[in-house]
Amino acid sequence: MKPVAWSAEAFGETQQDALEQHTAAAVTAAKADAGAVAVKAKAEKERAEKQAANRSTERKALEAKPAAPAKPAAKPAAPAAPAKKAYADNLDGWIQESLDILRAKGIPASYDGIKRNVMRESTGNPRAINDWDVNAVNGVPSKGLLQIIDPTFKAYHVEGTSWDIYDPVANITASCNYAADKYGSMDNVNSAY
Repeated sequence: MKPVAWSAEAFGETQQDALEQHTAAAVTAAKADAGAVAVKAKAEKERAEKQAANRSTERKALEAKPAAPAKPAAKPAAPAAPAKKAYADNLDGWIQESLDILRAKGIPASYDGIKRNVMRESTGNPRAINDWDVNAVNGVPSKGLLQIIDPTFKAYHVEGTSWDIYDPVANITASCNYAADKYGSMDNVNSAY
């Protein structure tokens, strides 16, 4: 068999027709591509605008939302309690501590008036007991540094001191409170009271 030669004319086409068809197809494809690109660009632009609008709406919502209340500041630390004054555990310390309590309560007394009466009543012995006077005979002996009886101690006890009549500070303080009530001050007592 003999090879057949191909030609555009054999199929009823001319080269010109083929070129025009090819060009038309290319133009249509280019238009389709351009259309697709335009559609895609338009969709991308709309998506970007929508995102920008959403961000703007969110920002406006945040700006319109009342600010969260600020956390309250931490409470300042409570001031440290003043250091308790140290007193000597002897007659001088007991008188000094009692005087501080008396001053705080507005009860008059002086160091000299207290010491003078302590030395006369008990010679400074906080455990002293008078077992011979009228109080002792009546069953209520005088006790402690300033020889006070139980009912008087209870009646003139000063808040913040011990309820133990033999406690030196409690004994001095209650006795001074009694003396202030009856004589104006322990300073005015110069004998048994």
